[in-house]
This record gives sequence, C-alpha cells and structure tokens, in this order.
Amino acid sequence: MKNYFTTDDEKLKWKTLGEKHLLKTIVFDVNACENVSSTGLKGEYYVMKAPDWVITIPEKDGKFLMVKQWRHGEKSLSVEFPGGVIDAGEEPEAAAARELLEETGCKAGKLIKLGKVNPNPALFTNHLHIFLAEDLEPTGKQDLDEDEMINCMELSKEEVLEGMGTDQFPHGLMATAMCLYLKHKA
Repeated sequence: MKNYFTTDDEKLKWKTLGEKHLLKTIVFDVNACENVSSTGLKGEYYVMKAPDWVITIPEKDGKFLMVKQWRHGEKSLSVEFPGGVIDAGEEPEAAAARELLEETGCKAGKLIKLGKVNPNPALFTNHLHIFLAEDLEPTGKQDLDEDEMINCMELSKEEVLEGMGTDQFPHGLMATAMCLYLKHKA
C-alpha cells in the first residue's frame, strides 16, 4: 500500500508530556493526557484504554452465521457477527476462534485475517482485529460467559448488507467488518 504520510506531516504530531489515571472500570480505563503540538499548543485530552477486540465473520454456504444479543449502551437487541475481548496474553487469531466457538458452537477450519482498525482513534487506544472464518464445523454447543445471552441465525449476505445501519444492525464496527470482508472478496 502507498504511504500517504510525508515529512511535511511530521508537524501534525503531538507529544504527551504527562498522563493522569482518572477512572478504572471493568472494560476500560480513562486517562487525562497533557499533550503539546509542534507549535507549542498545549491541551488536556481524555483517552480510554481498553483491551483489543475481535470480530469473526463466519461464512457457510454463501451465508453468514450471526448472533443476536442485548447491548446495554443502545438498550436494545443487536444482530452482529460473533466477537469479543481478547484475553491478556491471547493472540488475536486464537481469540477469534474462541469467540466463534463460545458464541456459535462452531469451529473454523480456516481463519483469514481481514484487517485491524482502531474503533475511534480520537478516544481509544485499542484495536479491533477482524477475521473471516471458513470451513465451519458445528459442535452443537455454545459456551457463553455468565452474562452472555445469545441466539444464532443464518442470514444471506444480501440480508446482512441490507440490515447494516438499521435499528436491528446498529453496531458500527460490524459495518467496518463487512467492508473489510467485501474488500477481501473483491
């Protein structure tokens, strides 16, 4: 891929002078960072530090295996690709396989990394790793976390594309995953 950054862009970079821990939660920490621009402008910026996440796109016979679950922030049900938090010390590919098995009861014969993105680089330090899962083998058993309640269903690619950005498919990172899937298949 072409590098779009030039030496002229170096002046756009900011340096962190100090960082103060403000809040620790079960899913992320909030820090205040004192940053300075190349022109000497100083400012305090708030950053959320969270572990990396994975999304797995399970493809079987021209369809996607999707999960339906409650999302507390949205206060509604959401149709999504399986995914979740990468455990400490776990490789993204292993997390993708684990989340797929836990949420759908399927093992992937083949995992293909489609990409890595930052959910929101203005606020977050973590990354989302996106994988395509092929050659699925059903085990017949989900292995959900205590607070996970998930139903699975198969949808055509057309149904998933049509659903993106609707009330039933509100998760923006699912659209990102779909975009990387379409890029891979192009």
